[in-house]
Amino acid sequence: MKLISSGRTNVGMKRPHNEDSLRICREYDLFIVADGMGGHASGEVASQMAVETVSEFFRSTAEDEETTWPFKMEHDRDYEENRVVVGIKLANRRIFESAGRDAKLKGMGTTIVTLYCHQSKCFIAHVGDSRIYRYRDSALEQMTTDHSLLNDYIKMRQMTPEEIESFPHKNVIVRALGMKDSVQVDVRQEDLQQGDVFLLCSDGLSGMVNDARMAEILAAEPDLEQACEKLIDEANANGGNDNVTVVLVRVEEA
Repeated sequence: MKLISSGRTNVGMKRPHNEDSLRICREYDLFIVADGMGGHASGEVASQMAVETVSEFFRSTAEDEETTWPFKMEHDRDYEENRVVVGIKLANRRIFESAGRDAKLKGMGTTIVTLYCHQSKCFIAHVGDSRIYRYRDSALEQMTTDHSLLNDYIKMRQMTPEEIESFPHKNVIVRALGMKDSVQVDVRQEDLQQGDVFLLCSDGLSGMVNDARMAEILAAEPDLEQACEKLIDEANANGGNDNVTVVLVRVEEA
């Protein structure tokens, strides 16, 4: 199988600068989106640090599989799954330590979603409320679970669609890189199928465009670059309240 990919980021309609970052590492079949937070542009610093750290960790471990890792492998995960998790944990530690050394960066943090494809499988890892979706057989499925206050409430009790829509703290996240010196990374492993399209995005997209509309755009636009642009245009047309970042990855026959 081979992968076709495209990515775009946009400041949106309301924010003065863009604190999202993305990284497409085609040589490793690694795709990352991060949504930074913090004043004085420190969110941009955190998101850039996240994507750079994870991609650099993949580069160093690809060049030397015997290199010493900064964290121990978890024995219940295979090598490639550990590789994703350790890269994200390393990013968390660097962001946390940088914020502790520089008063201008105090309180900075970032979400992260990572798609890593290896042979016939993919590893989906995330921290925060940025998302990965899979479009397969004309259906869009959310593959990540938001680490948000809203989602915690939903887990505790049944909420109606109206209660979810009017929830006053939708944007409060309960897990992010840089919040603590250690972080729990959620990761899942999935088989790849020819024709799968993976959508990685910040909440500037998922908070402004519903899943049904995203699926319509993906169904109507096979060109990934154009699909990225149309998804971003849709978010901005709906208000563009946040930075918008989109990465699309399609699985094709080799």
